Amino acid sequence: MNIGPRSQPGIYVEIHIADSVDRIWQLTQQPDLHQRWDLRFTRITYLPRATPADPQRFLYETRIGFGLAIKGTGESVGQRSNNGDTTSSLKFASDDPKSLIRQGSGYWRYIPTDHGTRFFTWYDYQVRFGAVGRIIDRIVFRPLIGWATAWSFDRLRLWIETGQSPETSRDLSAIHAIARITLAFVWIWHGLVPKLLFHHIDERTMLSQSGLSPDWLPWIGAAEILFGILVLCTWSKRAIFVISGALMILATAAVSMKSPMYLTAAFNPITLNLTVLAICIVGWLASRTLPSAKRCLRIDPRTQQ
Repeated sequence: MNIGPRSQPGIYVEIHIADSVDRIWQLTQQPDLHQRWDLRFTRITYLPRATPADPQRFLYETRIGFGLAIKGTGESVGQRSNNGDTTSSLKFASDDPKSLIRQGSGYWRYIPTDHGTRFFTWYDYQVRFGAVGRIIDRIVFRPLIGWATAWSFDRLRLWIETGQSPETSRDLSAIHAIARITLAFVWIWHGLVPKLLFHHIDERTMLSQSGLSPDWLPWIGAAEILFGILVLCTWSKRAIFVISGALMILATAAVSMKSPMYLTAAFNPITLNLTVLAICIVGWLASRTLPSAKRCLRIDPRTQQ
């Protein structure tokens, strides 16, 4: 079987996992385990086979929100060589009119190494909806499903190497995303609204009491907006939570010394800054062991030779 000549397009994802081919095969080929770590599938159901030599047919379902799901069918065939190399080739298709994918094919391959297993996949598909579907696929869907594949592979790696369950990885990722987006929103809002757009009197008063000219207000607002954008752009960097938390402590101390009257206001720096500090702590803790698509190789090494 030809599995991926260099001229083939499609989606390629590779990761090294420090465990045996047998263990990875179990978690990728047993449907109730596969659907736990693979973000692309909500449910996988194997259909009965007449004989063990027949291809394994299956049904799959992917929930897309708002009570909607995309359903499809597929079949896979596993092959194993004497040196331990294992390949699972597959075909898949969907008659669901909501599905961008019409049909496709690909493979999973498991190659033993001295320190574990080189696990990689290649697949490609045809889309429906004509030219519009091809544009959507190129701009949005293909990058998204490629990322989902890589993220899922690293979630599988964490499950195998650290014992962190796929459900824990999912929950930690959600907590981290909420914390990071909230933190970015706070920085951008406080830089944009009271400082740049409205030049709020309280902001100007606190600057004056700190010994700075109110002319600094727009520059400080711009800096806060840039920092909020930086929080989003450094998605995989935990240090941003530490930096933000330290800035909150310094800001609280500065207001306490220079503008203590604001500490008793209805909306005051104590409640705001300590809340942001708590968000920083939550984000930092949640981001310790997150799956990351960046840990996967996304280009077939043979295409670079």
